[in-house]
Amino acid sequence: MTEASDPESGFLEQLGQRVRTMRALRGMSRKVLAKVSGISERYIAQLESGKGNVSIVLLRRVSNAMGAHLEDLIPSAEPAPDWAVIRDLLRKATPAQIAQAKDALAGGGPSAQRRISFAGIALIGLRGAGKSTLGRMLAKKIGWKFVELNKEVEAQNGLSVAEIIALYGQEGFRRMEQAALGQLLARKELMVLATGGGIVSEPLTFDLILSSFYTIWLKAEPEEHMARVRRQGDLRPMADDRSAMAELRNILISREPLYARASAVVDTAGLSVDAAAARLSDAVAPVLHDKHAFGLRSAVS
Repeated sequence: MTEASDPESGFLEQLGQRVRTMRALRGMSRKVLAKVSGISERYIAQLESGKGNVSIVLLRRVSNAMGAHLEDLIPSAEPAPDWAVIRDLLRKATPAQIAQAKDALAGGGPSAQRRISFAGIALIGLRGAGKSTLGRMLAKKIGWKFVELNKEVEAQNGLSVAEIIALYGQEGFRRMEQAALGQLLARKELMVLATGGGIVSEPLTFDLILSSFYTIWLKAEPEEHMARVRRQGDLRPMADDRSAMAELRNILISREPLYARASAVVDTAGLSVDAAAARLSDAVAPVLHDKHAFGLRSAVS
């Protein structure tokens, strides 16, 4: 039997791809994952390449370090007896049927009643996209409050993001992030919200962003993201990593399908801060006139 036709080799390759994709979604380098999980960076590289026949105990350590569900890493894993039926029904469902299913699972009423009122404009994208700088400028221009979600998490828990992750892991941080977002929405104030780059990795939190805000993906070239982050003196999570650019590209590739779910895309590649701010203002002009228009999709390039 050849390696290509060996089902076990194929399984390990798929497993490695899932680990690599999940790590990228979390914005973690191999070096950071190795440190958090207590597994060597070399072994993680072997695992991701499909060469490492990992034990379930070690795989559990990897998933815990990333704040992921173990079953999300295992190819063809079925999380519940009825999952296959539910999955196939969802594949054939209309958007309205999916909305009804979400309402039922969330324990709420009809979508029109469950839907949270319009909360403002949310900016998503990688670190270095300009979410804080441009978001603050936009909020000042339109007279709304500017909020950085990570700072809200820190204020509500009395710890820095780094301390939260060190003490409670990625999963703990995502729980606190979701709680902080819920408290912000409960204030019922119009705001411009700058989110963390990895917020798209938590489905429930990201769905709450998409359903409550007119969401804009601030997009730039990988080299620009890296240069801006370095100018800020913030090299997390890739400090001293010689493959930093490769890691950044992997993160961007993994997150792009999720970032692309935003209501609008503003490409700031090659633009000055003032030019990027002007482009962002143009992108939000329709929603300022009609706050119910935030479900519409558009692109600014």
